[in-house]
Amino acid sequence: MDLKDFLDQKVAEFNQPDFIPLDPISVPHRYSKKQDIEIAGFFAAVLAWGQRKTIIHKCLELFGMMDNAPHDFMLHHRESDLKPFLQFKHRTFNDIDTLYFIEFFSWFYKNHESLEEAFTIGWTPEVDVMERILVNFHHYFFQLSVAPQRTKKHIATPERKAACKRINMFLRWMVRADDKAVDFGIWKTIKPYQLICPCDLHVDRVGRRLGLITRKQTDWQTAVELTERLREFDPEDPVKYDFALFGMGVEERMAG
Repeated sequence: MDLKDFLDQKVAEFNQPDFIPLDPISVPHRYSKKQDIEIAGFFAAVLAWGQRKTIIHKCLELFGMMDNAPHDFMLHHRESDLKPFLQFKHRTFNDIDTLYFIEFFSWFYKNHESLEEAFTIGWTPEVDVMERILVNFHHYFFQLSVAPQRTKKHIATPERKAACKRINMFLRWMVRADDKAVDFGIWKTIKPYQLICPCDLHVDRVGRRLGLITRKQTDWQTAVELTERLREFDPEDPVKYDFALFGMGVEERMAG
């Protein structure tokens, strides 16, 4: 069996509805309204550090403070409604960061319909557009005068050479669509062929073992290198192989 066949088989194995409950993607799957999915997905991706169980628990705690209606909360909350968020913390993401995210989303959704608009500044249909998109998004997200310097580290940007694994994962959720309905596919401007594979620990390790990554460090160029290899297997939807690489990585860790 060649590598493409092997990876296709693994995609079929892991890209299944039973992948959802144990993964942070389960958080946006609790919602049906597009804007709620975007907000819940964005927070879940940004907070995706550590054990998946803990990530999901912290997200549910956060959205509980918004009465499990994040979009409505962003549009209509009062100053007094923000008090509970002063207690919110996950790893190094604290109340200052949480309150700025809320500030941004409140401002944004009062002026825009979908978060995709924030990710399509400088978009063109060419393949290698993602670096520009993510750099522009980072500047856009932190444009408000109240943006704390410390919060900028929580959204990666290729400008700092970061692999941007969480933001690439969020984009996979929003952009990819197939009949398995794990990813949402609710955004239509950015195309699946433009996505960059989220290069997390599991993906990085398995990708290197399979000879898909040759760079020594793990940075933006590593994620691009991996994606370019995956495009050889499927030019239209290279990031579907994230399921295969991540799934194998998790299985190996559990077996070990």
